[in-house]
Amino acid sequence: MPGPDAMTRHSVLFLTLLIQIARGQVSYSIPEEMAKGSMVGNIAHDLGLDLRRLKSGKARIFTRDNTEYIELNRNTGLLLIREKMDRESLCAKTTPCALDLQMILDNPMELYTITIEITDINDNAPSFLKKDFRFEISESAAAGAGFMLGRAFDPDVGTNALQSYSLKPSDQFRLELHNQADGSKNVEMILQRPLDRETQSSLTLLLEAFDGGDPVLSGTVQIHITVLDNNDNAPVFIQKVYKTTITENAPKGTILTVVSASDADEGSNSVVTYYISDTMDSNVFDMFLVKEQTGELILNGQVDYEKVSHYELNIQAKDQGGLSNTCKVIIDVLDVNDNSPSIQILSSSHSIPEGSKSGTVVAMLNVDDLDSGVNGHVQCIINENIPFAIISQSSSFFSLQTEQELDRETEAEYNISVICADEGVPALSSSVSLRVQISDVNDNAPVFEKSHYKACVLENNTPGLSIFKVRASDADWNQNARVSYILEDSTVNGVSVSSYVSVYPDSGLITAVRSFDYEQLKDFHFRLRAQDGGSPPLSSNVTVKITVQDQNDNAPQVLYPVQTGASVVAEIVPRAADVGYLVTKVVAVDVDSGQNAWLSYKLQKATDRALFEVGLQNGEIRTVRQVTDKDAVKQKLTVVVEDNGQPSRSAVVSINVAVADSFPEVLSEFTDFTHEKQYDKNLTFYLVLALAAVSFLFITCLVVIISVKIYRWRQSRFLYQSNMPVIPYYPPHYADTGVTGTLPHGYNYEVCMTTDSRKSDCKFSTLGGQNVLVVDPSFAETIHRTIKKNSSIDDLGSAESQKPPNADWRFPPNQRPGPSGAGARPDEAGASAGVIAGTGPWPNPPTEAEQLQALMVAANEASEASATLGPRYNPQYGPDYRQNVYIPGSTATLTANPQQQVPQQALPPPQALPPVEAPKAAQTPASKKKPTKKDKK
Repeated sequence: MPGPDAMTRHSVLFLTLLIQIARGQVSYSIPEEMAKGSMVGNIAHDLGLDLRRLKSGKARIFTRDNTEYIELNRNTGLLLIREKMDRESLCAKTTPCALDLQMILDNPMELYTITIEITDINDNAPSFLKKDFRFEISESAAAGAGFMLGRAFDPDVGTNALQSYSLKPSDQFRLELHNQADGSKNVEMILQRPLDRETQSSLTLLLEAFDGGDPVLSGTVQIHITVLDNNDNAPVFIQKVYKTTITENAPKGTILTVVSASDADEGSNSVVTYYISDTMDSNVFDMFLVKEQTGELILNGQVDYEKVSHYELNIQAKDQGGLSNTCKVIIDVLDVNDNSPSIQILSSSHSIPEGSKSGTVVAMLNVDDLDSGVNGHVQCIINENIPFAIISQSSSFFSLQTEQELDRETEAEYNISVICADEGVPALSSSVSLRVQISDVNDNAPVFEKSHYKACVLENNTPGLSIFKVRASDADWNQNARVSYILEDSTVNGVSVSSYVSVYPDSGLITAVRSFDYEQLKDFHFRLRAQDGGSPPLSSNVTVKITVQDQNDNAPQVLYPVQTGASVVAEIVPRAADVGYLVTKVVAVDVDSGQNAWLSYKLQKATDRALFEVGLQNGEIRTVRQVTDKDAVKQKLTVVVEDNGQPSRSAVVSINVAVADSFPEVLSEFTDFTHEKQYDKNLTFYLVLALAAVSFLFITCLVVIISVKIYRWRQSRFLYQSNMPVIPYYPPHYADTGVTGTLPHGYNYEVCMTTDSRKSDCKFSTLGGQNVLVVDPSFAETIHRTIKKNSSIDDLGSAESQKPPNADWRFPPNQRPGPSGAGARPDEAGASAGVIAGTGPWPNPPTEAEQLQALMVAANEASEASATLGPRYNPQYGPDYRQNVYIPGSTATLTANPQQQVPQQALPPPQALPPVEAPKAAQTPASKKKPTKKDKK
């Protein structure tokens, strides 16, 4: 097969357009194997038709065998290739090869004949039926002996068909061609010089067949020759040509003829066998067979005159020595009437309008009979007593037409039977039925059931709400009676009515497009048009009135008193007002109508409900009783204005009333109204915020406490389980205060606890005196800290084994607990800068009054210092009054925590302390007094 480039080249070379327009007939010529979608021609241009005519007439292509190789594009008027066409499959060797098509148009019906000639391209190479040829040739065969090779087959025609043969090698044989009646050429191999079996017992030749295409295609076959001895006579047929006939549909096994050949040789060389030559096509080869011994030609298949009407066979006679001869058998097929007419409806109108003129085409029929001669002549008739007739336009096309005007009221439908019969003996016939309806003409307009329509709809409706439905009827039938409803264009308050309502075209249901507001629109009119589906359409109009009904959708609006957030307006009621005094009047309106606008007034809330009342209908606020001096100056009233709708709607107004005789008094009482209002507005927010803050603080404190507890527990566990050695260092925790008076000398005890002690137990003894021993509960925790500080303590180089109880005791003696002037000042005693004297015994025993006074002064000074002096007197820098506290009746003093014995930074000389204020006396009930306005400010 040639490639795509060769196909395109052939298409360009051989595509010719032969257009012949005469009596509605056009012809085209195209090459075979054109691609799908390729253009054949512009039928609209060639026939002079308008594209709109093709569309309105529903132009289409008709073929007799229903094979759709060509399609019509109505939009462009082009004929296009629908399926690839193989000329060899369609026409075999028949030339020219043409497709007969018909293009049919409706309204009015027209028929055009289209002939498309399919030209051949060289797409098939020559081929042989056999893979190889085998011959047995006697060596005694004389020069000029012929051996029939048959022929190669090329489906192409014309110059693309088989043209020549060649034989290689060609020194002993040559080729000779013999023309056949069908135009083909059989190849015969002629011996040029005798063979010598002793020199060469077998030969192999190559036979090649060439066609005349461009490029040239070829096919080859091998010839195997075996050289035999001494058979020098070939069989000879009695006659070279045999003729016979057979009727189509003859049964299988029918004997057509008997061929006979004789051989002058004797013995086995004279025995002749018969074969059908390989020169036949495969379908012919399978259709017939010949008996090898007798030469009887027998029918082996089914012959059909409509397919093939003529056969030619080559019968070969061969003897045992390999010599052969051929004869020709010609078989003619006789036609019989075995095909009924085939009726196809090309176009039909299922309905025609009443009043159509006589001669209107209702249907077009194609009637074919595959038989030939009189067996293929067809006549058509229709049933009687109907106003129709069938007219023959050509030998195979018929049209069904009306003979008079039709009336639908007389007959609405016709059933037509068309019978077509051939002229054979016996005649064969076919029939088809057509059903034709008489369509109606639009001569009646739609009619509404009412002359006008009224409907009501509540305001505040949802868009899309169905309001009501109109209905109109039409006396016509089918499409002419189909009524469509149309909203005529008009305006309502300057706006298109289509923005208020819409109508369903099919059902006439009127729906609301928007939500209606009674306060803006109480009713409106519009017109509807009912239109049928006829052509031209008929219509009628009707007026529709829509009334909007009121709903209680508006709350009362308070006009007076005016509510403003920027200032406070108060009504003044003199204290001398009598019963029924008109304080003010609440004025409110409701834009609704009817009972939805009836307003009632109620006193919802009041500072003193027994003092005021409000009129139920008029909203007047009056006093119920006489105003007295006990009534509060500031009175706040809340009035609810409620309408009479279902459900009712209300508005609330707050009124400030001042019971006073002068304006200044009123002003002082109402200055904080705005603040109270703001407080009331934000009260919920502040409460939620406070609750969140308190919750957060509580959770934080809880986490901190748990963390501290866990930390202390882990520290105690560490001290309890550790096995650190005890270092023999005894820090001075207690100072001997000495003995005064007649009391015996007192002792201070150094207490050292081990890290493994679980209890802070201590044993001590006294020598006639009462010493007070204080053990710091956190002492056990400070032992390891003290051990770590041994190195720093050793560097001090102090020869003293005991430090002063408090290195920061820098207060003058007159500020210390005990009697004034009890000891010398630091500068008089000659103490060092880092040590303050005072650890020795008291010079004179203090009295109990002096001791109590000193304790009270120390306590007051400590509280004053921590509260007023700020960061200078924090626990780090402030004096520790617990260092030397005198206990009456004892010579011992309480010393400070060991952790406070670390040397601290020196402070500047103390300044005189401010005088201690006496504590304030507690308030008595008589002293409690309500704060005045000035106090608040």
